[in-house]
Amino acid sequence: MKKLLYTLCVLGALVSCSKDDNGPGFLPQPTGRTVIVYMSGENTLSAKVNGNLEEMKEGSKKLAKDDCLLVYVDKSKASELPWMARLQNGQVTDSVSLRDMGISDKNEFASDPQIMEDVLKYAVRRYPATQDYGLLLWGHSTGWLITNDTIAYTRAYGVDNGLNSPTSNEGKWMNIPTLTRVLKTLPHMKFVFADCCMFMCLESLYELRSVADYIIGSPAEIPDYGAPYNTMVPALFDRDNFASKIVDAYYAQKNGPDKNLDQPLTVVKMSEMEPLAKATRTVLQAIKRQQTTEYADLTGLIYYFYNSQRAYYYPENNILYDAGDFIRAKAPAADYQIWKAAFDKAIIKKTYSAHWYTAFKWDTFYGDNFTVTQDRQSGVSMYIPQAQKKDDKVTPYATYQANIKKFAWYYAVWE
Repeated sequence: MKKLLYTLCVLGALVSCSKDDNGPGFLPQPTGRTVIVYMSGENTLSAKVNGNLEEMKEGSKKLAKDDCLLVYVDKSKASELPWMARLQNGQVTDSVSLRDMGISDKNEFASDPQIMEDVLKYAVRRYPATQDYGLLLWGHSTGWLITNDTIAYTRAYGVDNGLNSPTSNEGKWMNIPTLTRVLKTLPHMKFVFADCCMFMCLESLYELRSVADYIIGSPAEIPDYGAPYNTMVPALFDRDNFASKIVDAYYAQKNGPDKNLDQPLTVVKMSEMEPLAKATRTVLQAIKRQQTTEYADLTGLIYYFYNSQRAYYYPENNILYDAGDFIRAKAPAADYQIWKAAFDKAIIKKTYSAHWYTAFKWDTFYGDNFTVTQDRQSGVSMYIPQAQKKDDKVTPYATYQANIKKFAWYYAVWE
């Protein structure tokens, strides 16, 4: 009966997907697992697109026949519309442009939510998975940080400058709540892997909790050359232990040319985010009860992002503090252990890094301000409210505090 139902579904898909709006020559090709790589590269990462594609092609040689690796590519090339293709046996196959897909005949912003939704829906219609789907987000990211402006320095994921410029990150970004709304229109994902900076913050993870079984990424900055796709692509299709193998393949490269650095990486089980939020709310209340000042002293705690272009250190620009390090340092011991039990169910794998890549000078903006140990580093970050004024001057936390209220995590744990 299951085989019959599946056959009917496929036949139905063949009929329903033969419409003109699916592009010429459209023919659904059922797969086992379909993994879509969404490459938002019309920015300073444009020069890395081709190298990563070559690695993915190499990795595709090790895939099974029913493994489907798709890439959507938007890079800084005025003469080339964004396109999608299947990488199979080391080759680019079935390449279609936005025009071919019936979406647009323009070089659209990869960070436009409607473009992303249309592209991903086309992918799952053309390559329907009989088992499950994975999504790989490739590009720039700044954690949960959010602004209301179209042109912004920080706006969460996937900046597209719209200029076909390989030197500019000024353009449209996609906020995490917007990304969540897009992904909710698609089939549920087995995993989302973020090959972009600072994605693993509790605010973003909680927002995305209903779209995937697992989310994998780093709480810290990552080098522009990203993951070692030649060895990692097969891990994306492992059926039994894909999450651990993805992390192990990424971590094994020791950040490529930077042999002295390791990358902090984390795997989060999304079904445990609700219990973790409840436990975090409880432990924050315990911290507040014993706190002698209005705001917690964050001196010496691990953080993953210095949010400023200043040439000198200014503590009010610290953000994305390590969640476990903060709670371990501030909570009563018994309350911490209860919270840690919930945390350990959600964070099912992490790698340790005492010194990771950063665009800033490590000793000035990071290493001189905290010490990283394996016990202290939890692998996910969290926003911690601080004074919005200091010496009668407004601090960056005034903006952070306004913007964090756009996330469900804030109301789940802080209010």
